[in-house]
Amino acid sequence: MTYLVTGSAGFIGNYVALTLLERGETVVGVDNLTSYYDVTLKEARLDRLSGFDNFTEARIDIADMIALSSVFEKHEPSIVINLAAQAGVRHSIEHPQDYVHSNLAGFLNILECCRHGKIRHLLFASTSSAYGANPQQPFIETQIAEHPVSFYAATKRANELMAHSYSHLYGLPVSGLRFFTVYGPWGRPDMAYFKFTKAIMEGLPIDIYNNGEMYRDFTYIDDIVDGIIKLSTVLPAPYAALNTDIPVIGSSPIAPYEIYNIGNQKVENLIDFIDVLEEKIGKKAIKNMMPMQPGDVPLTHANTDKLSRATGFTPDTSLDVGLGKFVDWYKAFYG
Repeated sequence: MTYLVTGSAGFIGNYVALTLLERGETVVGVDNLTSYYDVTLKEARLDRLSGFDNFTEARIDIADMIALSSVFEKHEPSIVINLAAQAGVRHSIEHPQDYVHSNLAGFLNILECCRHGKIRHLLFASTSSAYGANPQQPFIETQIAEHPVSFYAATKRANELMAHSYSHLYGLPVSGLRFFTVYGPWGRPDMAYFKFTKAIMEGLPIDIYNNGEMYRDFTYIDDIVDGIIKLSTVLPAPYAALNTDIPVIGSSPIAPYEIYNIGNQKVENLIDFIDVLEEKIGKKAIKNMMPMQPGDVPLTHANTDKLSRATGFTPDTSLDVGLGKFVDWYKAFYG
């Protein structure tokens, strides 16, 4: 079976591609290596894939329909895992056009290619940010997610709605995956834990927003990847008619479409997170307390019962283990 993984030079996409390759699957990796963050890191990630005979790299932009169509036609993938996107809540405040290009135009091209390519299953990255201003915790897929507080979140929620329409119109099996604060080795330098580590090691202050009253469902990369790959074999199907015993939101009565949370189901205070990071680094942070940033939310907490029912898998990697592995990698990679 051939998998097409977009964002193969990115954090999550690279791990997914590597895991599939190690299992003997054929993987086509799509990425255009944008300069949003260090391209050297992206190249190093791709080096992890290049030694596999069952890997093909396609260095293209998913917003380029001609190039993307050519990849689909040449390789005829069975399963598409779309992890290419312009990420970052704060970046979306100043550069919204980047998100229109990748997250809207690019995703539309993915949907079109999947429709014409008769794809068996499309899985795509959404985000816990889609829940936006919803006050109910933990977040569960049956909740309404109609009040995003960042443009990034708005584009990912739009992806979910676009995907549902294609699933309904063309019978395309689609699963949207709402990730909760992913961290780990080979991660993104724009993420807080990555920036904290660099600053602490260099003796520089770290900015802590909302005066430390931030709570996150931190999810280790291996758990995210396990969830994605296990769900890739769980094909969604519509339930035949509306029924009060079956949630409408997050599933569909008319389309082979599902939404899943992938999170750790445990809320951690940001200060406690930093305490663990300091312990792993062996050095105290210089803390600069800041007000809440625009577009951010104070709390995210995942309910992953739906993921567990579908796959038998529940993410559970602790911060002690996950941050320990990240710091070890960081020291080895950056010296």
